[in-house]
Amino acid sequence: MILPVLLLAAGASSRMRGGDKLLEDVDGAPCLRVLANRALATGQPVLVTLPSLDHPRASCLSGLEVTQIAVHDAALGMSRSLQCGIAALPQTANGVMVLPADMPDITETDMKEMQAAFVATDALALRATTEAGAQGHPIIFSRALFDEFQHLSGDTGAQPILAKLGNRLILHPLKNDRARLDLDTPEDWSAWRARSASVLS
Repeated sequence: MILPVLLLAAGASSRMRGGDKLLEDVDGAPCLRVLANRALATGQPVLVTLPSLDHPRASCLSGLEVTQIAVHDAALGMSRSLQCGIAALPQTANGVMVLPADMPDITETDMKEMQAAFVATDALALRATTEAGAQGHPIIFSRALFDEFQHLSGDTGAQPILAKLGNRLILHPLKNDRARLDLDTPEDWSAWRARSASVLS
């Protein structure tokens, strides 16, 4: 089954006060490059939405076999990034895994686990949760939902699509709180690094 990974990386990073959260260091490389490499390790196609193809985020993907997608009107909200990403998927895609690129705790293993779980169900969507059940990312959408993305607007993401699925949405827990851990501010990144260092010590 072909389940490409769509990394959402077209946002403005506005809460970083001049920095770029997707270029923050994770294990010696920019966060976006690390997530792209993990996605590639699943063996599935990887697409990345970007503010433009000459943005520094594009440069950090140099040498990786990912499809870069410019979202020139990304200021309209996450809906535009989703719409551009869905439109660029290969015609053979059976679905798509959507993952914001500011979630450095999501691993290759998490992605593979979710892809396998999706294949094993007849769900229209599979959504990651924390161990406690809080819904987060990544989310896998069936091809049957692709047309729905063209009706989205604003910055609510795919929530209007998910809200209509009822029991055709399956929830899949990942370890700890990684399904909800996105890092938007310098303080978020500092706290994440401090926590990571304490785990390693």
